Amino acid sequence: MKTKSVTTSVTQFVLAGLAAVVVISAGTFYVVRHNATKEAIRNARDIATVDGHAVAEPVLADTIVSGDPVAVRQLDSVVRQRIIGDRAVRVKLWTPDGRVVYSDEPRLIGRNFGLGADETAALNSGRPAADLSDLNEAENVYERPFHKLLQVYVPVHTVGGKPLLFEIYLRYSSIAESGRQIWGNFLPVMLGGLLLLFLIQVPLAWSMARGLRQGQEERERLLHRAIDASDAERRRIARDLHDGVVQSLAGVSYSLAAAADRVGDAPNGAEVGSALRQAAADTRKSMRDLRSLIVDIAPPNLHEEGLDNAVGELVAPLAAEGMETIVDIDDDAAQSAEAQTVLYRVAHEAVRNVAVHAHATRLDVSVARDNGLVRLVVSDNGLGFSPDRINERREEGHVGLTLLTGLVADAGGRLVVTSAPGEGTRLEAEVPT
Repeated sequence: MKTKSVTTSVTQFVLAGLAAVVVISAGTFYVVRHNATKEAIRNARDIATVDGHAVAEPVLADTIVSGDPVAVRQLDSVVRQRIIGDRAVRVKLWTPDGRVVYSDEPRLIGRNFGLGADETAALNSGRPAADLSDLNEAENVYERPFHKLLQVYVPVHTVGGKPLLFEIYLRYSSIAESGRQIWGNFLPVMLGGLLLLFLIQVPLAWSMARGLRQGQEERERLLHRAIDASDAERRRIARDLHDGVVQSLAGVSYSLAAAADRVGDAPNGAEVGSALRQAAADTRKSMRDLRSLIVDIAPPNLHEEGLDNAVGELVAPLAAEGMETIVDIDDDAAQSAEAQTVLYRVAHEAVRNVAVHAHATRLDVSVARDNGLVRLVVSDNGLGFSPDRINERREEGHVGLTLLTGLVADAGGRLVVTSAPGEGTRLEAEVPT
């Protein structure tokens, strides 16, 4: 059971650690991939800027705005040789009013589609911009076979300073591949570090779990030793009280009774004798109270003394005070030590309540076996009480019956108390044998 407990704890730690690794890895993968894609797009924008300014802009004659064939051919030669390739699939050159003055797709030259908000913002700000192409637009009819493209706008000028907008279309697959290269270099290191940390923690967790388990076992052993020591000390005190003080009080009571008999014929003997007899009676009552206290300090060893003897000691002080007591206990009814302990504790509390609250003249205590259960019944003919009184006493802090009910329930049984004003009280407890 102890090994299973440690194994269970370590298994839970391993599963929680794996879950944490999966969650952290998934979150990191998403963030890294997103940032890698943004970085790839930024790199593509930088490359497009270089193509626009360093490659295309130096050959942009002013006459290209009017569609001069020579200027168009000159730019087309440069574009096809140095820009169009596996990465870039289309180039367009726009005037501020949205007319295409050049494209490597000749059918677009001279057409006016107007500039969108992004294109206009890039042209006015002088800063490059990039976004995914909307291939459903009319200007992109010839780019649709490429499925997904990234378009980059770069503001450029002709040799004479006329503003134009250089637009290049890049395959998005190349952007994605660049992103994969970026996060692909980082992710294995991150995952490897997480797994290494996890694998290091597993044996540490196992060692800590075993250490905690051993510490708990040691605390339990110390607690048992403390309980045993306390029990032994209480029994020693009870034995000393019984063998010392109780015996001394018994001797005193006998001496007082004898003295009362001797002074009977002396002057004022009757009065003195009565006082001595009362003192002897008080001494015997103190002995009974002390014996009850001894039982409270050191409950009997039920296994050695038996449940019948232990309960007999509980009711003996009441019988000595004149209460009629009937004890009928089948000592073989409660076979387990747990059942004996529970029944004794219930009987102890019930008898104490009768002594303190009931004002009864008769007490019946019985223990018998019934259908696999052992039943304890404690009944008296005392004052009784209403159910509301139980709630009132619980609110006042008297929780004896509540604790007993929980104790019996924990043992797999039940406890029922029935009473009515003037009709006495009956307490019945049933627990497995």
